[in-house]
Amino acid sequence: MLEQTAWVAEYEVSGARASDIAASIEAAITHGRLSPGTALPPVRELAAQLGVNPNTAASAYRLLRDRGTVETRGRHGTQVRERPATSPASRSLKLPAGTVDLSTGNPDPALLPHLSPRPVTRPPVYGDPALDPALRRRAERVLSRDGIDAEHLACTFGTLDGIDRLLAARLRPGDTVAVEDPAWAQLLDLLAADRLTPYPVPVDDAGPDPQGLAAALAAGAKAFIVTTRAQNPYGAAVGADRARRLRAVLRDHPDVLTVEDDHGADVTTGPPNTLAEATRHWAYLRSASKAYGPDLRIALLSADPITHDLVAGRLRHTARHVSRIIQSTWSDALADHSTQRLVATAADLYAERRVAMISALRERGVQAHGSSGLNVWVPVPDESAALSALLAAGYAAAPGAWFRIRSGPGLRITTAALDPRRCGPVADALAGAVHRTPGADTGWS
Repeated sequence: MLEQTAWVAEYEVSGARASDIAASIEAAITHGRLSPGTALPPVRELAAQLGVNPNTAASAYRLLRDRGTVETRGRHGTQVRERPATSPASRSLKLPAGTVDLSTGNPDPALLPHLSPRPVTRPPVYGDPALDPALRRRAERVLSRDGIDAEHLACTFGTLDGIDRLLAARLRPGDTVAVEDPAWAQLLDLLAADRLTPYPVPVDDAGPDPQGLAAALAAGAKAFIVTTRAQNPYGAAVGADRARRLRAVLRDHPDVLTVEDDHGADVTTGPPNTLAEATRHWAYLRSASKAYGPDLRIALLSADPITHDLVAGRLRHTARHVSRIIQSTWSDALADHSTQRLVATAADLYAERRVAMISALRERGVQAHGSSGLNVWVPVPDESAALSALLAAGYAAAPGAWFRIRSGPGLRITTAALDPRRCGPVADALAGAVHRTPGADTGWS
């Protein structure tokens, strides 16, 4: 048996039962002894160090995977997830002072409206409608304009909360979910925490690949989560032809839950090519955070009648409803002409800044993607080298590893607050990193 001086001693891991071993590893993560990306020893080695049966160590690893704490990555073995579900760690980079941070995915604070809650004339009481009547009326107009059925509406605490409630209502731990690849990092974390398995569907500028979706559904995916515009991190926008092809695939799987995440609706020009109602069970989510500020934690949810009732019922049994103060604040913002002009201006400026970054990269022979939204995705041969080159020039981007399942390496650059005059230096640094490593595969594999 290996001596206790190795891995378990270094990270203070102990236990004789699977639950105790898992709890000990989680404690090491929570207290910072085990960092994201750290490799765990093979099952037999851990068992030998702890003096337990290999089946016990294997059960501990299964518990950790089920809780979203670790992941198994083929030849790389079992590793601590980038954002373990049991850890308070957040996705952030430690940056030198003076670095221009283009990694956050945030909207430009200068383009967010200053919202004030309306004075309360009659305090709400239990039994009042869960959805503010004024917000319902305005939401019905907005959604109907975009071709979304607005008959069955509810509010959730943002898009991620809505997705979580939808998956909890319709799926069970162990089920497979078709997701875009690269995908929204927080969505991948949520699936891990809910013990759901992501099935990657390749993304290009026109959205998810229909053949990739067909493969995911054939493999048994019970749900499909799609971002039809402002896809994060790739910047894809589903075109009309792509929407028709995706609908054709979904028609053969009518019982799949289709969830459309339209988080960037108000800061993206043009109507969506929606997939709402493509299957028997569907939901559309439209959040306020990108246009009105991340602190406005609210999203509209429209769904088929049964799915709507399942989510609304779960809300009644937990939080009851999204605060009517938040609801009325969003409702007033939708009705205020000056606020709506500012939101429309923000959408135009976001598009201008995104196009400026893509154009600067193209001029330097660097491919980039971003037909909508606040971000640009840049395929690179080596993420670490590209990040280092950007940092040397005074800029930071988000590593593609945060978002990728099977897709090739890349960086996400948030262009929402990027002065177009700074696009040249950013593109110069990236071009140097990309062109220094010829012949690397940056595609989806």
